[in-house]
Amino acid sequence: MIPRYSRPDMVAIWSPETKFRIWYEIEAHACDAQADLGVIPRANAEAVWKAKDVTFDVARIDEIEAVTKHDVIAFLTHLAEHIGGDEARFVHQGMTSSDVLDTCFNVQLVRATDILLADMDKLLAALKKRAFEHKNTIRIGRSHGIHAEPTTMGLTFARFYAEMDRNRTRLIAARAEIATGAISGAVGTFANIDPAVEEHVCAKLGLTVEPISTQVIPRDRHAAFFATLGVVGSSIENVATEIRHMQRTEVLEAEEFFSKGQKGSSAMPHKRNPVLTENLTGLARLIRMAVVPAMENVTLWHERDISHSSVERNIGPDTTITLDFALSRLTQVIEKLVIYPDNMLANMNKFRGLVMSQRVLLALTQAGESREDAYRLVQRNAMKVWEQGKDFKTELLGDKDVLAALSAEQINEKFDLDYHTKHVDTIFTRVFGDS
Repeated sequence: MIPRYSRPDMVAIWSPETKFRIWYEIEAHACDAQADLGVIPRANAEAVWKAKDVTFDVARIDEIEAVTKHDVIAFLTHLAEHIGGDEARFVHQGMTSSDVLDTCFNVQLVRATDILLADMDKLLAALKKRAFEHKNTIRIGRSHGIHAEPTTMGLTFARFYAEMDRNRTRLIAARAEIATGAISGAVGTFANIDPAVEEHVCAKLGLTVEPISTQVIPRDRHAAFFATLGVVGSSIENVATEIRHMQRTEVLEAEEFFSKGQKGSSAMPHKRNPVLTENLTGLARLIRMAVVPAMENVTLWHERDISHSSVERNIGPDTTITLDFALSRLTQVIEKLVIYPDNMLANMNKFRGLVMSQRVLLALTQAGESREDAYRLVQRNAMKVWEQGKDFKTELLGDKDVLAALSAEQINEKFDLDYHTKHVDTIFTRVFGDS
């Protein structure tokens, strides 16, 4: 990813220096296990650790690869330059390139997920704080973009919290799915390397053993992993879209924080645009872009091909770096989001009580009217509000057919806002527990 949408801790996971360090650790731990089994001399295994403080020369490895046309061989050649040719002769004993590449890739994905989980925790904390802050801040709920019935801004934040909490659970599952390693040799049969080597290396790297690899770790794991990142990206867009809607001039129930000196438009000095949430909408598209290629990587020829390799070299860093940035940006947006309760009330009252139509409908049915007749009575008064700008309650109080079923007191009672918030505490307990 470009630096504009990157944060250093996540970028560092995907640097060549980090990759070669993981490769080295895989090889060194494998040598230790081989020595424990008596396959190679202990002295040779110990010699490999002479490079433990070495900063591998990326340019030198690239120089060797220009000749060998093989990245793992280029690294092993460079490693031998540090260890000494004779002492390094048992490095990579019985292994194949995929043992190094796939195990390293999964280590990087696990580390990336740990950062994403920390990001998610910060976002959840921000959503929870704003939810309780606006637990009883009344706003109109909308369906199809049209006024429906009253809700609260706190419930909106709580809804997003619950969604992101589910995503956190998904990320934990995705981490477990991807946290496997394979040191099984050519075509995965362990013909030239003992399974104990795989067990030792995986334990040292915090991975579980891949039950069966075919020289590569099965890519359905990676498909599930990137699909999870895609779902998280969609949830980010879900929140961002709500904020963008609330910031529309005609709505203006909330807006992104506008800092001193910030400019909204090069042409129109009055503009305050939802640029951060628009950016998040775009980033979500990039995150989801990895899902289909990851799915297509599941199908490989026989025990192995490398059609997946070029895809993963891109989607591994790009998707995790983008999601890390997006989660951090969304957290900042939520923390600083400016809420306008008065505008929420004004919007809700824009159609003069119309949003209470269901309460009146239900009251009429409870009073003995058929649902069809009740609907007709309510709708004919509601249409006067839409078409003539009338006041809904006034129209109901002036409708003799409605008054034949309901008293004026009963009609007035149906416009009490507290009716719509009476179960907010119950919902909050379901979402947040007893906190």
